[in-house]
Amino acid sequence: MEPLYFVMAIMGCGDAGAVCEQARVEPIRYRTALECQAAMPEALARNSDLSFPEITGACQQQGMRMAKAKTRPRG
Repeated sequence: MEPLYFVMAIMGCGDAGAVCEQARVEPIRYRTALECQAAMPEALARNSDLSFPEITGACQQQGMRMAKAKTRPRG
């Protein structure tokens, strides 16, 4: 089972942030959302070749999260 991690989706948007679509996903995996957000300025600079009026990023959670099962006392 894969651990929980975050990836950064690079989004291309119309003028004033209207109608955004995912253009790319950065290949780097981040352990936390904060690490992902901190890396966003550099990632956006790397992806400035996209032909959209605006480019933004979104950190997305990936991997599997385990649900904690309730256990009943035996007796």
